[in-house]
Amino acid sequence: MGLLSLTPAPCVSAEPLVIAASPSLATPLEALTRAYEAAHPDVQVKLYFDSGLDLRRMIAGMENSPTGQYFIGTGPIHLIAPGGDELITRLQQKYYVLPGSKRPYATVSLVMIVPESLVEAPLSFVAMARDTRMRVAVADPDMTLLGQKTRDLFKALGIADVLNDRMDVATDARGVVDHVLNGQADVGIIFGPDAVEKADRVRVVAVASEKEGRPILHSMAMERYCPNRTLCDDFLAYVQSAEAGTILKRLGYGVPTKP
Repeated sequence: MGLLSLTPAPCVSAEPLVIAASPSLATPLEALTRAYEAAHPDVQVKLYFDSGLDLRRMIAGMENSPTGQYFIGTGPIHLIAPGGDELITRLQQKYYVLPGSKRPYATVSLVMIVPESLVEAPLSFVAMARDTRMRVAVADPDMTLLGQKTRDLFKALGIADVLNDRMDVATDARGVVDHVLNGQADVGIIFGPDAVEKADRVRVVAVASEKEGRPILHSMAMERYCPNRTLCDDFLAYVQSAEAGTILKRLGYGVPTKP
């Protein structure tokens, strides 16, 4: 419940905007908030990071406080930005976020990487599977979301059986990169943002399409007791703007397709 101490105090210079978010989104959210603050010097964005489970517990405790500490327009949290949309869906079911306030702003897709020094590389997942010389580094599908999404991608493309004997299983994304750089595998499958972090050592040669890989979707929503809905609406509009999209793409994220 440490976030509750962030209840906005009177401030002449800048109005606070508090976002409760998943630690996995620290990099994109910090980049977005810096850009937003640059254009809105009268606003100070405060990011509070915690696990999805703890965020849910905190919000449930705040909403169900027996003392009635908070009510509409007086809460300490403006926006919720968890990793993935499952938590927002659960909060919507409980009416802990405002109906209709959910805004998708970023996607995470699988990419295929090779060492930066490699000249000739497959340009698609199917081409990689057809080359019987290629060993593929993947994350553990039983222990990681990355591994599960990789397994689903291979099944969707119909190449899982072909690659079965050529997969080099690593612990996580960092392990996949290490296996590729150490020569244990020729190519590796990781998420786009992880590839950007290692851009000086690896190169992206293919990106899974939305149809093939079903990217992870990240959204924000307004907390029901949000103290300033107008400010929240403005920030939610910003994270779906062209400027925000450029920032996210530079970090290896995608932009959701508008319906």
